[in-house]
Amino acid sequence: KDAQENLEGGKILPLQLPIGEEASFRGVVDLLKNEAYYYEDSSGKAKKGPIPEELQTKVQEERLKLMESLIEVKEELMERYLEGEEISQEELYSCLKEGMRKGEVVPVLCGSASKLIGIDLLMDFINLCLPSPLERRPAKGLNPLGQEEERKPSLEEPFSAYVFKTLVDPFAGRISYVKVLSGSIGPDVTVLNPTKKTKEKVGQIFSLQGKKQEVAGIAEVGDIVALIKLKDTQTGDTLCDEKAPIIYPPVTPPTPVLSYAIRPKARGDEEKISSALSRIKEEDPTIVLSRDEQTKELIISCLGQLHLDVIIERMKRKFGVEVELSPPKIPYKETIKKVVKGVIYRHKKQTGGRGQFAEVHFDIYPLERGKGFEFEEALTGMNVPRNFVPAVEKGIREGMEAGVLAGFPVVDVKVRFYDGKSHEVDSSDLAFKIASFMCFKKGLQQAEPVLLEPIMKLEVTVPEDALGDVMGDLNGRRGKILGMDRRGKNHVIRALVPMAEVLQYGPILNSLTAGRGSFTMEFSHYEEVPPHLAQRIIEEARKEREKEKED
Repeated sequence: KDAQENLEGGKILPLQLPIGEEASFRGVVDLLKNEAYYYEDSSGKAKKGPIPEELQTKVQEERLKLMESLIEVKEELMERYLEGEEISQEELYSCLKEGMRKGEVVPVLCGSASKLIGIDLLMDFINLCLPSPLERRPAKGLNPLGQEEERKPSLEEPFSAYVFKTLVDPFAGRISYVKVLSGSIGPDVTVLNPTKKTKEKVGQIFSLQGKKQEVAGIAEVGDIVALIKLKDTQTGDTLCDEKAPIIYPPVTPPTPVLSYAIRPKARGDEEKISSALSRIKEEDPTIVLSRDEQTKELIISCLGQLHLDVIIERMKRKFGVEVELSPPKIPYKETIKKVVKGVIYRHKKQTGGRGQFAEVHFDIYPLERGKGFEFEEALTGMNVPRNFVPAVEKGIREGMEAGVLAGFPVVDVKVRFYDGKSHEVDSSDLAFKIASFMCFKKGLQQAEPVLLEPIMKLEVTVPEDALGDVMGDLNGRRGKILGMDRRGKNHVIRALVPMAEVLQYGPILNSLTAGRGSFTMEFSHYEEVPPHLAQRIIEEARKEREKEKED
């Protein structure tokens, strides 16, 4: 019912009923054939048997509903049915195929991948009912001028193919799985990869039977084949005839919903972990890898906990790398709220030889959020030679790398360097850099420093019956609701929420919506952390720095 409400256009039609449920699930009833299929072992091969007595009434009810829905696809069959004529199984299958082709019917089958129940019936259904590749609409892409172009599913058209999957085999190397959309291709030819603007030499072509690969003489339109050791080609790329270039739009991977900081268990495995992750990402473009410039953490983002577990297991099994995971550190920043004028710092150090001397005078101002840093040189006399100005700015920038509250980077400040003092022998770039660094830190202490946190822009899509729970949860996470829209039967909530509150939002949303919600999230801006939370964050950051020093 929920799926039908969220579906635009087609009507959902169950073609099978399960025999048993959960642990007792052991087979299916085919409503069109009115037959039961049982799976008595782990071979995945179905055996016909009688329909269970407790299901017979339900099977007849659902079969009648299915027949009535299918014959609506063809008006002439509807008239015959109303006149009491019997509709053959072949005619029902014809209605099913026609309904799917028009997008009026969405068939539903049942099975279990882990128990190998229903897989063979699904494959038979695909072979029998789904449209042939030669029946599909022309594939649309862009030519080198950026104009839309089509390729019909025909052998008469120039060769073109789409790379939909990549595997990295330790022996065979990179294996590119491609679907031929037009024309044909044989072995030992050169093709164009217009996505990468390179040429690729195609060696042998392999047809696929599960994990088995068999040498194929030629690949024609509609075929799915494997090409070995293409140098530059990746998932989402187009391959085509050099004389008839076309680029098909890549499939956009779904937005990741779960992020963790990842690091090797063993010291010295940093290179191994980077190599393993890049190889796995090549096979799975839904993985997003990033290096946080502030926290220096390597962040892995994926589609959920199960997806993450599979990635970690593959790293261990295929690449011999064991890793540790932790929630990503929040990239907090620091800024100031108050203007401070006349901040003076003198750096003076005398040793046996040449000493160090520099004095700087600063005015420090807060800037609007997002402005970063401004430096103004406003010297008027000759107290400080102008050649020391770059060292002064460098000292300030180094001081901005760690604030006075919790050691987070400082942003949105302006420093006006208006005066100072120097010594003709003891002054140097180093002396002025040290003086500027210390003067800036001194000014920060006086300028009401505050903590800033990243705010994320969320778009959450939820069914109506979960709207209240999701809204209440967002409010509890210090969220600010910007507005709501309708999208079909669903609601789309737009909100601003602190990053700290939504680091693991995917599992939370799944729980609130029984897996029917989805969301996208992107960085918006920085805001001041509420004082009662800021103190806790500052204390935790100080403890962490102390622990790092001990280590």
